[in-house]
Amino acid sequence: MTKSIAATLALAAMGWCAVAPAHAQTSLSRIAWLSPERIYNESKLAKLASEKLQEEFKSREKAMSEMEGRLKAASAKLEKDAPALSEAERTRRQRDVFDLDKEFQRRQREFREDLSQRTNEERQAISDRATKIIRQMADTEGFDIVLQDAVWASKRIDITEKVLAALDKDK
Repeated sequence: MTKSIAATLALAAMGWCAVAPAHAQTSLSRIAWLSPERIYNESKLAKLASEKLQEEFKSREKAMSEMEGRLKAASAKLEKDAPALSEAERTRRQRDVFDLDKEFQRRQREFREDLSQRTNEERQAISDRATKIIRQMADTEGFDIVLQDAVWASKRIDITEKVLAALDKDK
């Protein structure tokens, strides 16, 4: 009895092995992958956004550079003049340099935060356009899933160039 159950199970397993490849071929999924960093760095939209941000923040960047120059000059002057200054004058100038440094760091932090926020807004706009193009591609080319942020992906499934071309054409 045990031999017949074992034989039946072996026969069923052999039958499943014969049918499994055919079943797997009919249920294959089409997978694509893209590099979001390349989209954010290489597309014409990204380059235009970068130019726009540079223009938008140019005056603030110049003001920050000038303030940094004033801070360095004040620090150097204080260091040079310190031995000849009275205690009260040295303390006053140290406080002035400290206040200028504090103000510089505050403005620098605000500048970085504002630039980061605007960069994220521009990236989101690029991402929205790219997502629309990717969805259209998925429909027309029959992709079941489009991945990003993979450890490794074959060039065979990489659609980054197609998305870049469509983004640049759609611009």
